[in-house]
Amino acid sequence: MKKSSLTALCIGIITFINSVSYAQTDTLRVMAYNVLGYGEYNGTLPPCQGPNSVYNAYLETIVQYANPDIIGLEKMASLQTIPGIYNYTGSVGFQDSILQYALNAAYPGRFNYCMNTNFSGSNTECLVFYNQQKLGYLGITCFYNSGSGNEDFDTYKFFYLDPNLATTHDTTYLYVTDNHDISGNGNQSERGAQISAEMADIKNHFTHLANMINMGDFNLRNTSEPVYQTLTNPADTNFRYYDPPFYPDGVFTYPPTASSGDWDGNPAAYTSFLTTSTRQSGSVPNSCGTSGGAKDWYDHIFLSPWIINGANYISYIPHSCHVLGNDGHRLSISVNDAPTNTSAPPSVINALFQMSNKYPILVDLLLSANTTGTSLPDPEILPSSVVNHSMNTEYISVVNPVGSQIVLNGTSGLIGQTVSVECVDMLGRNRLNVKSVIENGSMQIPCNLEPGVYAIRVVSGTQIICQAIITKY
Repeated sequence: MKKSSLTALCIGIITFINSVSYAQTDTLRVMAYNVLGYGEYNGTLPPCQGPNSVYNAYLETIVQYANPDIIGLEKMASLQTIPGIYNYTGSVGFQDSILQYALNAAYPGRFNYCMNTNFSGSNTECLVFYNQQKLGYLGITCFYNSGSGNEDFDTYKFFYLDPNLATTHDTTYLYVTDNHDISGNGNQSERGAQISAEMADIKNHFTHLANMINMGDFNLRNTSEPVYQTLTNPADTNFRYYDPPFYPDGVFTYPPTASSGDWDGNPAAYTSFLTTSTRQSGSVPNSCGTSGGAKDWYDHIFLSPWIINGANYISYIPHSCHVLGNDGHRLSISVNDAPTNTSAPPSVINALFQMSNKYPILVDLLLSANTTGTSLPDPEILPSSVVNHSMNTEYISVVNPVGSQIVLNGTSGLIGQTVSVECVDMLGRNRLNVKSVIENGSMQIPCNLEPGVYAIRVVSGTQIICQAIITKY
């Protein structure tokens, strides 16, 4: 081979290697899972299903096998932020117990959780965990409370920890809404009203859907329900979600109709996607939740057009939507009944049977690194964070944007208290962590941060009293 040809070959190989390493991709697995009162504790009576320590171990087994990056746990016990507030069904700090004894036991150091809200004082709620090695958490963008005793509907804002972010300064955002609406055959209009109001709030914050996931236990009986039509067939097509098994996967006829989307009336046509119930008996392993085996498809993960079409660095991996532990042969029988369920190891099948009467549903997403510093304009109208002031008798607001000082203004009850102030950049790196005393209702912290966008959190004891996005100029 001539020297010039050898040189050209070497240059070509080096260029190829550099391009491969530069244009990185990653995956993101999303799981929605109704966990049937997980975390219940009222100080006297035992939880309906059994000791939480036992169920931590079941969840660890499921998570270790499923290997998710975002986990929405629906119908959890409602968690106290501090003792003595409301009539919560879960103990103080149970979310940290989930981290320690279930999630981090499965994957050490991987997970963190989003701030939970419960304005309505519901006895159950949704709690979202995320892979902090892949995603940064920026707070709650949208919030809807459907009334006393009903669960809150929160939309969480994340950003991808893109390896090129420090160079491009072009952030890829992901928004996740987790849901558990009203159940019952006779409550179609009520849950339709809940999701319509949720979407109205999203419309107040966005000009159209961005990289957005709307998931959870919707208690849907068919595609004709108002909930399904609101999400997949809205009058304003800028806010249309897609249900992957219908589109783009084409497992079922699209667009769905009453005849093509009635899993409640014809579950045999949807056997691989039935999520309710893992249990045939109403008394084994306990009397909690519904029985009858797999018979309905309440749990869904809806995706925005940006994700379906891969418009902005996050895309759906075709045919990745699946129901964990459902081998397609569970109609009217338990997850662990004969014929032997070989879709997962026996320990996982047993954990699914014990943990809940619901199957988890999952999708996989492809994350593409932003190597050019260009992306579609994010359609969020007004970035914001929600702090549950109705739960927090004392709270702090942040003066924004920020100059040479971060100025925090607190309510009178915080005067004289010491608080921790934490600040992270868009790569999730801790850039500020100080403790300070609030004097005269205000606090000024010297700010030497470079110009940019940061997430700030203020903590008093174990209580988060402020979460916000700040801009340093």
